[in-house]
Amino acid sequence: MKILQVCPKYYPSIGGVEYVVKSIAERLVRQGHEVIVFTGESNIHEPHEDNLNDVHIVRWPTWSPSNAYHIPKMRRKLESVLKRTFTDVDVIHIHNIHAVTAYYAWKAWKESRREWAKLVITPYYHGGGHTLLRKAFWFMWGFYVRKMLMDADVVHTVSKSEAQLVKKDFNVDAIPIENGVEEFVHDAKWQPKDYVLCASRIERYKNIDKLARVVSLLNKEHGFRLKFLVIGSGPYKRELERTLKNIGIEYQIMPFQPFENYVELMSQAQLFGLLSQKESYPQSVNEANAIGVPVIVARPWGENFAGRRRTLIVELTDVEIAQKIKDFLKTVPTESVSDIPTWSAVTEVYIDRLYNLKG
Repeated sequence: MKILQVCPKYYPSIGGVEYVVKSIAERLVRQGHEVIVFTGESNIHEPHEDNLNDVHIVRWPTWSPSNAYHIPKMRRKLESVLKRTFTDVDVIHIHNIHAVTAYYAWKAWKESRREWAKLVITPYYHGGGHTLLRKAFWFMWGFYVRKMLMDADVVHTVSKSEAQLVKKDFNVDAIPIENGVEEFVHDAKWQPKDYVLCASRIERYKNIDKLARVVSLLNKEHGFRLKFLVIGSGPYKRELERTLKNIGIEYQIMPFQPFENYVELMSQAQLFGLLSQKESYPQSVNEANAIGVPVIVARPWGENFAGRRRTLIVELTDVEIAQKIKDFLKTVPTESVSDIPTWSAVTEVYIDRLYNLKG
């Protein structure tokens, strides 16, 4: 079968959606399917094609202010190229309805009269925009998102809570299939050092500064001597650095790391935390769970991980969270590591429940 994956960015760009698409695409190829990835690239001026691990990649120039929206350039030419690409595709899988690339892929699919090619959409939806500008944009954008989701043969979400939100906001049923992890992640062992880790895009709504204040309280009130490590980048970085200096903890901010380095840093964290206000399904939590690193996540999206071992779900003040963490870390060594599926296992579920390509 021939499967087209459409996503805002792709490897070597580093990010959650990029990682998911790469993980699935390469495993589909190993199973004998032909895979094309159509993706955006903000640092090129002309379309470019390449091949990586037998995945054919079409990179299209995009305009991405603040690394968001991913608005394609040469949009008429883009639609023409997409329509030609659709001529012999069996499945079109669009990832991330927050990116404008999703709209143009859907529009080309509609206009190419290729409705019989199966359309799968994974929205990564968590309620709309996070700034005043993005919230204003969503008043218009939500109309198109609804049309896209209603046209899809299958809507796939990466968590049950995302599926509930899609149903609530768009009245569309979705199939929740959670993400997997790389096979070698299961071989990593938790060997804690003296830092708390947050690996995330650096945005205000991620509440990285709240986690830093909790670390400070752990040190001042509960006898810990913890440093704070942030892996990521984003528009809130400068303001975050100013805040961290004012909090007065020892910290370091690293850019996104090669995956092997990231897994090593994750495995050595005393605690991994993500107190973000809105998430669909953060892959970093999945990987921490697979390694056995203690994890702290915030409600409501943190309920996706209810039942996971070595996982603390909170919705409290900084002082209360610090006390909870102190007690939580005492119990962690007595708990086994959560059983997280590999990407190979998840790909089989995609084929069976989203693509229906078996046999």
